[in-house]
Amino acid sequence: MTRPEAIQQIRDSAKAIALQMMKIHPALPHLQDAETMSDCLKSLHEMTVHLETVKKKIGKLERQDDSTLL
Repeated sequence: MTRPEAIQQIRDSAKAIALQMMKIHPALPHLQDAETMSDCLKSLHEMTVHLETVKKKIGKLERQDDSTLL
């Protein structure tokens, strides 16, 4: 696997994860438990932050590769 292929695979996977996480949020109120909902929302936020960090690192690496072409 080349670096561009790896970057694309990570990017595609991160997008799929984000889409699945978005399905959790609207279901939480139906649990009818404030503490569980609060803890889940906090965890979802933390996971989103970490996922965004991965995406930013991948983007930075990709831009470094692009700058070597100039």
